[in-house]
This record gives sequence, C-alpha cells and structure tokens, in this order.
Amino acid sequence: MRIELDQVMNWIAPRSRVLDLGCGDGSLLRKLADTRQVEGYGLEIDPQQIAACIARGVNVIQQDLDRGLGNFADNSFDTVVMTQAIQTMHFPHRVLAEMLRVGRECIVTFPNFGHWKARWHLSLRGRMPVSDLLPYEWYDTPNIHFCTFRDFEVLCRGLDLNVLHRQVVAERRVGRLLKDWHPNLFGETAIYHLAANGVSQ
Repeated sequence: MRIELDQVMNWIAPRSRVLDLGCGDGSLLRKLADTRQVEGYGLEIDPQQIAACIARGVNVIQQDLDRGLGNFADNSFDTVVMTQAIQTMHFPHRVLAEMLRVGRECIVTFPNFGHWKARWHLSLRGRMPVSDLLPYEWYDTPNIHFCTFRDFEVLCRGLDLNVLHRQVVAERRVGRLLKDWHPNLFGETAIYHLAANGVSQ
C-alpha cells in the first residue's frame, strides 16, 4: 500500500463503518476489515478495479462521484475516505460537503502541487512538471484541480470544516527532514482528517 495509507488507517476506529470513495482495487478496505474489523463499502467507477474489489471480497458499488452521494442518508458512516482522488473531481468543494453529510468525519489525501520539485520544473523549464509525484503529461492527467496544502486549508475554512489532524508525507530523506518546517514546500502528500465545525474527535 502507499505510504500515506498507514496514517489513514490509524485515524479510523476499530469496528466502525467506512465508505471509501474512489476505492480502486479495494486494498485499503480489505486491510481495514482484516486488521480493524471495520464494515466497509467502496465506490468506484472503473470496471477493472471493481472486479479487483470483488475478488478481494470487498463490498463495492459502481458510481460516478461527480454525481454526488444522494443514494446515502445523512450520517450513514463513521468515516468517509478519499485517497488521491479529490483533485480529479469536477467540484471538490461539493464532494467534501457530501463526505461530511454522509459521514461524521472524513479523511482526504492528495498530492501537493506546491512541492519544490513542481515549482522548480515549472520555473526553469517553463513546462508542467512530470515526475514520480506527478506522473502525467498536462494533456492526459486525471488531475483537473491542482492545489497546494495552503489552497486546501483555505477551502476548509471557507466550508467551515474543522481540521482534526493533518499529516504531511515525504518519501525522500530531505523532504522527511524539512516537511514539518515548511510543509507546503517539502511535503509530497497531504493527509487531512476533517469534521464539520463544532465536531471534535
């Protein structure tokens, strides 16, 4: 599993109800079920990923997240998770609001487009960066809303969301040493644990 998913798992209570949006092959839900006995459901649009979920024994529904979560009642889940997908949504602010309608809390992870490598590539080469962090050309990327940690926190304030926890992940040694000093410059991946304002853990 990706490095940030260990932290995601730490923020999910044992035996809770979890909805994973854009669940991919279901590996996170499978591990949560095996290690934390959660009752999980995944939403996914890709038929191949759905088949992988079924093979893993993960409950999965084929659904386009840009159409909302109207098929779920308020507070149906303890935690709603979206990893590495919010930047691919047409209306990220609406998705966040829906996550906290159907769940008491939500966890979101996304790549930091303010990372120093992305800035360096754009300033020196004058082209959109392609790297391990952002492995797509501008014309075939699934990422349609590029944001930094600061951008996301401005959005959270605008939606009146409470940041319960924030973790910054960096895989390289220099980033690991400097990410806490300047997360928006050295952090590669953001992990946010959120609730509606007035809700505390």
